[in-house]
Amino acid sequence: MQNYFKLDDEIIYLNHAAVSPWPIQTADVVSRFAHENARLGSKNYLEWMKVENALRDKLARLINANSSNEIALLKSTSEGLSFIAYGLTWNPGDNIVIPAEEFPSNKIVWQSLEAQGVEVRLTPITQSINPEHTLITAMDDNTRLLSCSSVQYASGLRLDLEKLGDACKRADKPVLFCIDAIQSIGAMAFDAQRYNADFVVADGHKWMMGPEGLALFYCREELITTLKLNEFGWHMLDKPGDFKQPSYTYSTSGSRFECGSPNMTAIHALNASLDVIFEVGVSTIESMVLKNTAYLITQLQQIENCEILTPVDSRRHAGIVLFSIDGIDPEQLYDYLMQLGVMCASRGGGVRLSPHFYIEQDKLDKAIDLIKAYK
Repeated sequence: MQNYFKLDDEIIYLNHAAVSPWPIQTADVVSRFAHENARLGSKNYLEWMKVENALRDKLARLINANSSNEIALLKSTSEGLSFIAYGLTWNPGDNIVIPAEEFPSNKIVWQSLEAQGVEVRLTPITQSINPEHTLITAMDDNTRLLSCSSVQYASGLRLDLEKLGDACKRADKPVLFCIDAIQSIGAMAFDAQRYNADFVVADGHKWMMGPEGLALFYCREELITTLKLNEFGWHMLDKPGDFKQPSYTYSTSGSRFECGSPNMTAIHALNASLDVIFEVGVSTIESMVLKNTAYLITQLQQIENCEILTPVDSRRHAGIVLFSIDGIDPEQLYDYLMQLGVMCASRGGGVRLSPHFYIEQDKLDKAIDLIKAYK
């Protein structure tokens, strides 16, 4: 699997939950694209558009969308969440249920609706024995939307999305289900249909191993034209290349959320990274990610006074392992590891490790040895 990456020897990359390095073939594709621009400008733009359409198809396949028409290519997860929040029509007294531990992007956008009389129910789930039940019981007849991360960014808690989606669908007044899947797509199998997802958002720069500045936005087909538009531009039109049309008709597919020119550099990059995912296989990647997670937890548990802050139940695992060591400042441990080339993160009151599928056991062992050596 190392054939896909060419990291410097001194780097132990355990930070895919933040920003992933690019596969070699992604870097090569971007290099060729840059040289093509330098030599030919936009001569091959029609070919670039084929790559754009291919990326939509791959993203649709990756999450099991019904059609690539349900896919939009946006700048970020935050942009997609904002399109949902300000595309829906809210009434005073409506409420939104979210886990209290969510990443700010999946909090701020909903809390901004409080000025419209919308209640945001921040529901703690980290200490819950049954976090899905906790979220479901927080809903009532005034709940319009449940929004959650597939995997919590700090603790690594993996939610049962099928159970949550089923509860939303079966509620007396059906609840819209929005999934921030940035911490699972690319690492774990994902099925928007099985989860009854109405919306799925995920940046490409984490487990999909792509660049920053390009994100997946899935909107269930029946909802696409019901969201009010808040951004406008040529690319969102039904016939975006017809600049002389006397009147404009907005696209009825996901492209209606793409108001301006596409980020072709990022599109080429993410398209190449998804090729790696499909070459290796989603099920193989998931198995290898979970193997790395389990190995790290086992090794960390052997360190004196080490507390695993990620749930111990393997069914709750994805690619994130959060830990702390009693008597050691996690910020200082994080700084120490980073200085020695262990790419990690300080999150949730501990140190977060997030190895992807290609990280080999000897790298994990070196990281564990450095943790043990810290004084």
